[in-house]
Amino acid sequence: MVTTVSDVMTRRVIALREDAHYKDIVTALRHYRVSACPVIDDGGRVIGVVSEADLLYKQTDPEMPIGLIRLNWRLHEQTKATAVTASELMTSPPIVIDPSASIRTAARTMQDKQVKRLPVARADGRLVGIVTRSDVLSVFERLDADIWDEVAKVILDEEFGLDPDNFDVTVGSGVVTISGGIDRRDIALRLLARIRHAEGVVGIRDRLSYPDKC
Repeated sequence: MVTTVSDVMTRRVIALREDAHYKDIVTALRHYRVSACPVIDDGGRVIGVVSEADLLYKQTDPEMPIGLIRLNWRLHEQTKATAVTASELMTSPPIVIDPSASIRTAARTMQDKQVKRLPVARADGRLVGIVTRSDVLSVFERLDADIWDEVAKVILDEEFGLDPDNFDVTVGSGVVTISGGIDRRDIALRLLARIRHAEGVVGIRDRLSYPDKC
């Protein structure tokens, strides 16, 4: 089982046009209770993301410098503190993800890029959804019975060619406990690693018996 971004993403997305004005952006974020919105062009393609952090530059703009020359420069400086439209405020290029990507890939991207959400875009760049950290974590709501079925019937039997009847597998709150004998250490370790990365598995308790060396 591989859950994809398409399986968990929100399809109705609050998006901004590139000419959206500052006050309208603030109103949209507050009204829909989101901290960021993708920005799209006339073709519906994602071109950037505007977040609360981008908007805060206007509040945290440092005091005006002393001196007419420096004051004139600051008044005409083009920064996020002076920006008034989404195209001026947005962070670009955007970090997007394909709907067919696994949620593991989405989680890794969020962690690596330090973002809370990812616009979901097709190969042509068109926005089709948005996926959040909460969406990615939803995989851990998977039923213990479903995890047990995957471990016993898919991983042990189909993938590793092992007889499930030779193993005792229990799953509680996403934690898999497995016991039984395997005659090769490398196979045992690969099996444990595979179970650990099965969707919804929170942890694994190794009760297997296998040689100390491969």
